[in-house]
Amino acid sequence: MAVKLGTSKLGSRGETRDFDVTHEINVTPFIDVMLVLLIIFMVAAPLATVDIGVDLPATAAEPAPRPDKPVFVTVKPDLSIAVGEDIVARDGLSTSLDAATKGRKDERIYLRADKAVSYGDLMEVMNTLRNAGYLKVALVGLDGRS
Repeated sequence: MAVKLGTSKLGSRGETRDFDVTHEINVTPFIDVMLVLLIIFMVAAPLATVDIGVDLPATAAEPAPRPDKPVFVTVKPDLSIAVGEDIVARDGLSTSLDAATKGRKDERIYLRADKAVSYGDLMEVMNTLRNAGYLKVALVGLDGRS
């Protein structure tokens, strides 16, 4: 005597229903949820890295050879700016650089700033240099080798 699964049975109201035994799991909702989570993490991961505190290490690279007469722009802790040894006003920075470089805009400008100068203030000076036409700017730091 064989038992057949999925036979018709009489329901509570007298109608017949087919009951099929299935042993499969519907994975479509699982895949949908996984795709939504993947998209959320792909969008959120780059945004989460913005707030990481940075403590940059000192460099161990060999310093590049300096020119004979480099042009230094220095941002002091009180946010005053000096070209070489002469303190200049912010609005007179481009004319002072033109005099120091003899009008050569392709000459490298060495920018150094005190530790107390904020990143925003340093970027303002760099933007002023860029607006004046000086695109080759090198940041000066301490040699980290012992």
